[in-house]
Amino acid sequence: MKKRCAWAGSDPLYVAYHDEQWGVPMHDDQELFEMLVLEGAQAGLSWSTILNKRENYRRAFDGFDIATVAAYGEADVQRLMADPGIVRNQLKLRSAVRNARAVLEIQAEFGSLDAYLWDFVNGVPIQNTWQTLKDIPAQTPFSEAMSKGLKQHGCNFVGPTICYALMQSVGMVNDHLVDCFRYEEVRSLVW
Repeated sequence: MKKRCAWAGSDPLYVAYHDEQWGVPMHDDQELFEMLVLEGAQAGLSWSTILNKRENYRRAFDGFDIATVAAYGEADVQRLMADPGIVRNQLKLRSAVRNARAVLEIQAEFGSLDAYLWDFVNGVPIQNTWQTLKDIPAQTPFSEAMSKGLKQHGCNFVGPTICYALMQSVGMVNDHLVDCFRYEEVRSLVW
């Protein structure tokens, strides 16, 4: 049996997320925006709650097409509020629209969301060497800088802890424990 980070548990969806996505460097703007929205939606909730609703979020948010979400108006927010397949928190839903608009501005200024976000780690994933789950921080100076930068561009639900979770999920940091089978696999993905 493969040794995994303990947080992966035994839920097949969670295990697949751990084994296939978490820590893998992501560079597609639409996918990065999706993770930005989902990590913000998770605030105060468990990741499993969001992961189980991920396909519903993709449907509700038009596949996370940034320009489409940025154009959402009040009727769209009310449509989202009525959707039982997603977390119906008005502040988080309005934040997703606001963040889409901010991402369009970031893309215009920096060329891509990818270029902007990855600049916080100089374009190279940070390779940590954590032995236990308690070693992994909730935030770092990198996530604090990202939080500050995103807020300056008009984003919200992007505190340092949310930004660190984003960095983990999109492979800006390799926080698999060193005895996890994915640690070396993810480490080798550095380009």
